[in-house]
Amino acid sequence: MNRILALLAAAAATPLLALGLWVGGALQLERLGGEIDARFEARFREQPSRVWSRPLRVVRGDRPERIDLAGHLARTGYREVSGAPARPGEYWRGEREWRIERRAFATPDGEQPGGTLRLLLDSRGRIATLRGAGGRKLADALLEPLRLSVEAGAAGRDREPIPLDALPPALIEAVLAAEDQRFFEHGGLDPQRIAGAFAANLRAGRVVQGGSTITQQLVKNLFLERERTFARKLREAVLAPLVEQRRSKREILEAYLNEVYLGQDGALALHGVGPASRHYFGKPATELELPEAALLAGILRGPSLYAPHRRPEAARERRDLVLRLLRERGQLAAEAYAAALAAPLGLAPRPGSLRSASWFLDALREELEGELGGEELGRAGLAIHTTLDPRLQVLAEGAVRRGLARLEGEQTRLARPDSPLQAALVALDPHSGALLAQIGGRDYARSQFDRATRARRQPGSVFKPVVALAALARQERLQPPFTLASVLPDEPLTVLALEGEWQPANHDGEYRGDVTLREALEQSLNVPIARLGGELGLRRIIGTARRLGIRSPLRSVPSLPLGTYETSLLEITRAYAVLAAEGLRAEGHAVRAVVDAEGRTVRAHRARPRRAFTAAEAYLVTSALEGAVNRGTGAGLRGLGFRGRVAGKTGTTDDYRDGWFVGYTPDLVVGVWVGFDDGASLHGSGSRTALPIFADFLIGALGPDGGRAFPRPAGIESIEVVADAAHPAGLRCRGEAEVFLEGSGPSRHARCRRPGWLTRFFARGAAEKDRGDPRQERGRGPGVRIHFGR
Repeated sequence: MNRILALLAAAAATPLLALGLWVGGALQLERLGGEIDARFEARFREQPSRVWSRPLRVVRGDRPERIDLAGHLARTGYREVSGAPARPGEYWRGEREWRIERRAFATPDGEQPGGTLRLLLDSRGRIATLRGAGGRKLADALLEPLRLSVEAGAAGRDREPIPLDALPPALIEAVLAAEDQRFFEHGGLDPQRIAGAFAANLRAGRVVQGGSTITQQLVKNLFLERERTFARKLREAVLAPLVEQRRSKREILEAYLNEVYLGQDGALALHGVGPASRHYFGKPATELELPEAALLAGILRGPSLYAPHRRPEAARERRDLVLRLLRERGQLAAEAYAAALAAPLGLAPRPGSLRSASWFLDALREELEGELGGEELGRAGLAIHTTLDPRLQVLAEGAVRRGLARLEGEQTRLARPDSPLQAALVALDPHSGALLAQIGGRDYARSQFDRATRARRQPGSVFKPVVALAALARQERLQPPFTLASVLPDEPLTVLALEGEWQPANHDGEYRGDVTLREALEQSLNVPIARLGGELGLRRIIGTARRLGIRSPLRSVPSLPLGTYETSLLEITRAYAVLAAEGLRAEGHAVRAVVDAEGRTVRAHRARPRRAFTAAEAYLVTSALEGAVNRGTGAGLRGLGFRGRVAGKTGTTDDYRDGWFVGYTPDLVVGVWVGFDDGASLHGSGSRTALPIFADFLIGALGPDGGRAFPRPAGIESIEVVADAAHPAGLRCRGEAEVFLEGSGPSRHARCRRPGWLTRFFARGAAEKDRGDPRQERGRGPGVRIHFGR
């Protein structure tokens, strides 16, 4: 009886169980359907962000070799051809002419059209004429920027969704012929193909043919793991018909073409025909021709097995197989078939990469991830237009590499495999504040630490121009307390401070007697500058540093004027940029603009320089720093071959731990640091360690003759004065010209007319008798003891 009741209960429960299973299955299918819809709708929204350099601007008067035109074209994937270029991405060069078929590209200022660009050179190799589309004369032209990176997030996938209607029919036909000839006939599964694949694999004794439809492959890419298991194939077979029920055939094909895996670009997986077309052919997928379309369709079966760059013969065989399938299906005429078979693979040169830009990109990611988040950056589809100049970055990389090799070759004790010698370099546009080039060390692969922005080192004498500016600038409309002709005693000095006594010394341990402020800066004399700091007061010096943009902590200690606080290379170089920009301070930046996937500018840098000092005040320091290069501690720059106008300052810290050189022209500011991470001695000053790297870079950037001269601003007057600007004109007047702020120069009695040679002869004797020989005063006497002002 109990058995009968149990059977009756089971029978009664069976419909309920079946109903529960049916409801649960329906809910599960509905959930899967919702996930399918969500993934399809997100396919155009989620794509990686791309980081771009600044485009190359070609201007009449440039030399192609100076702007590294061939290098830029190679780095951006252009192909040099022997005849007239016919397709975008090709160029030809002759003795007096270049022809470039430009690709269209986007900038923050809008789309730049492609088309022919002709460069006609004069007899000196300069660009005399630029002609664009239709032969129209141009003053300048832009060439596309270099893609610096693809920010793909943790997934590491490069995707570029393209609507199906925008893709060439030849590509769609080739993919269907190769992967799913009955795509528009089946409902997600193709029994006929499955049976054929089973028979082929049985005959071969191994897997030689797949039976998956395009829909099944899409399901695998979107929803399933890559492992080949029976359970995965079962889920694939369940999901494929569901996808076919919820989405149209065109939507499925479009999603497949934008999701399918097509190879690797380094660590970046190429998903979809968009990135694959740019990687293999250097062009958008919308411009693919028949042989290229057939090649992409051919490598779908095995992107690694048929990798065109590594296995060109295997790739050609697959391409030709796809062409034959198209011919057999009646989709290709005999003539077109023969021409496509005869065509080369047409692979574009691999675009060059700027490995040394990794420090720049690290800082950029940190900045943007702080605003967006790392994962958001990897799927937001942003176009990030940066300030990086690829030509200057290449020059910086080479200058640092050669400079370190030279130092280690000259002094073998500097070659330390365990903790190698390091260098950093930054280059800025002083007017906009744009970061143009950045090297953070000798080898990013060995050390990702950025010594240009993160290392905090004492700047040493490169801080002295800040002290000079504090002395030369007006405050509250009052005349400055010093001029470049002001006399500073260079004699032993003892400073009484809270920390105890401090006795600054010059780098050579000697004293020169009375020197002018100009001489002290040009010759980088420590004692007169320390004395100047005491006269000014540290508060004034710190205030000047803040106005220049220095934000590092500055302690009010007597040694501050000699650069004993810590700063970064980028920070001190930006301070010099204010001098180069005639007293204007521009906000430092590395991002020009960020444009979203819809083409809207979501962030743009607008240069709004603020007046920190007058142009005349900045010019006084620039004049002295020009002197430092021409006859002071930076004079080695001339011996290294740079003849142009430039201002700059060397820097060396105690025990030669750090070597610095920061210099500028009216349009470029460059800072170089050399040292060991552990603070070991370089056994040489900044003029021996950092200056040669600066010279190498500057000659490459501007040529040995440099650029334009520093403009002389209003508010400056030039006066001929005696050596100390205190004696009246007469026999002892040497008449050396000096620059002053208007109204701050010496009174009329201290000015002089330029004397003749006989007058100078007698004046020299009188002056020496009156003042004594300064050489006899070096190191003489107990020195001066002062309380250091704070």
